[in-house]
Amino acid sequence: MLTLKGGSRPPWVGLGAAVWVQIASGNTFTFPLYSHSLKSVLGFNQRQLTLLGVANDIGENVGLIPGLACNKFPPWLILCVGSLASFLGYGLLWLAVTQTLPNLPYLLLWFALVIASNSSAWLTTAVLVTNMRNFPVSRGKVAGILKGYGGLSAAVFTEIYSIVLHSSSTKFLLFLAIGIPVVCFSMMFLVRPCTPASDEDSAANCHFIFIQVSSVVLGIYLLVTTIFGNALQLSDTVSYILVAVMILLLMAPIAVPIKMTLFPKRASNSDSPDQRLGSSDSLVQGRDEKIEPLLASSSAGNLGSFNDQDDSSEVAMLLALGEGAVKQKKRRPKRGEDFKFTEAIIKADFWLLFLVYFVGVGTGVTVLNNLAQIGIAQGEEDTTILLSIFSFCNFVGRLGGGVVSEHFVRTKTIPRTAWMTCTQIIMLIVYLLFAFAVKGALYPAIAFLGVCYGVQVSIMIPTVSELFGLKHFGVLSNFMAVGNPLGALLFSALLAGYIYDNEAAKQHGINLFASGAACVGANCFKLTFFILAGVCGAGIILSIILTMRIRPVYQMLYAGGSFRLPQTSSSH
Repeated sequence: MLTLKGGSRPPWVGLGAAVWVQIASGNTFTFPLYSHSLKSVLGFNQRQLTLLGVANDIGENVGLIPGLACNKFPPWLILCVGSLASFLGYGLLWLAVTQTLPNLPYLLLWFALVIASNSSAWLTTAVLVTNMRNFPVSRGKVAGILKGYGGLSAAVFTEIYSIVLHSSSTKFLLFLAIGIPVVCFSMMFLVRPCTPASDEDSAANCHFIFIQVSSVVLGIYLLVTTIFGNALQLSDTVSYILVAVMILLLMAPIAVPIKMTLFPKRASNSDSPDQRLGSSDSLVQGRDEKIEPLLASSSAGNLGSFNDQDDSSEVAMLLALGEGAVKQKKRRPKRGEDFKFTEAIIKADFWLLFLVYFVGVGTGVTVLNNLAQIGIAQGEEDTTILLSIFSFCNFVGRLGGGVVSEHFVRTKTIPRTAWMTCTQIIMLIVYLLFAFAVKGALYPAIAFLGVCYGVQVSIMIPTVSELFGLKHFGVLSNFMAVGNPLGALLFSALLAGYIYDNEAAKQHGINLFASGAACVGANCFKLTFFILAGVCGAGIILSIILTMRIRPVYQMLYAGGSFRLPQTSSSH
């Protein structure tokens, strides 16, 4: 049992603090910034390097343990575990790259990267589950904002890497080992479960819009400053000023609870209790907190019944059950209700969503893990700009995916997965552009891929909660996330890495597993991208089938243009 903080401001304070934690959790996107040092200093070949990329993806996305832990422990403890993992993992990598501990076994470094990147799973689970519960009727917006900032984190780290740390991989690994725990320890007690509101009023909608606009401004600022930082020689003073402005923009979401404190909203006499739920004015005086489970059922009473007119019959049935006149029949939950993990994994929709997500993020992360090598193969020596473009567009996709899907699901009851279909069609075209190495298409292709990759992430999260409920959301969403490292293993390590090394061996006339051989030209990844395009074609077909299957669920959940929960049986 965990303490719920009452009042209207604490959820917004927690959301503002969660933004910083999400930025820290994006450390896994920075692998291209130090991967070249792992290859050159430690003498790894491309296949070994891509296997390290797989370790990075496994650690980031294998979050079943954090998902189970969030049912048992408070968010601050989960954040502590994530901080410790970051310190130990990145600390060991720093010791290896600086040759402080020379000749460390490859397998040890592989597990160190798994531990380091697994910090992302702990941090993301803590803030995402907590805030999804704090804002249950705005799941798409909250998922889009938090995942958007998570995607933008690569640009934040790139800014620090290129401007403050002067593109030093060793300093950057030390920064990750120390900086991430500092951020988490600073924010851990602000991210906490709060009394959820049952409705989204105009003020809450304005607050979400403000945070979304602030994140877009931050994203544009990071993109511009990173490009100018690489093109111009900036003095240390100017560099630190740019970073200071970035920090101020990161603090923008905190303006919402500050505004609520300075200009408190007065509840009118005509407001209904449901409209005031979650506001400090609606709380019983002298009771600021109450005890509830962190992941209470998504069909909790404070969100109302789907059929209020049946209250009298429900009361009669409960009385009959209590007197033993009627024997209660257990039934399996229907889509939209709370599923246990064992109940969800026997559903076809669960596996369809998993496969569609696996295709989208598995192929996308293959490009991300090999971004530096793809750029070099096509004649781009400075890959930091490519990473910044991918990061910014990934952020746009994550934020936009949540906002756009939320709009259409409320107005047209279009399932969110329809947007996964659209973006995977674009991804298929992008992979063909990569395969043919169309001149001048590298930067636009990276931009479109970043947007499409971000949409896959921001759509999956609210879809899981809507189809299978919030009670076991942490475990279910983290199981879905396994699609990312699985795709990285199959498409990046076993496919792209092998083809790249084989082509490099042909070009240099050396052994296939020779260390440090670079491949140049379209053939380095041509076959890989043709295969990725074919996989995307299969994903498009599966996503169309899934969208058609779950359309009735969304028509039920969003009838009338607002989120409504189905009536659940008393057995659940």
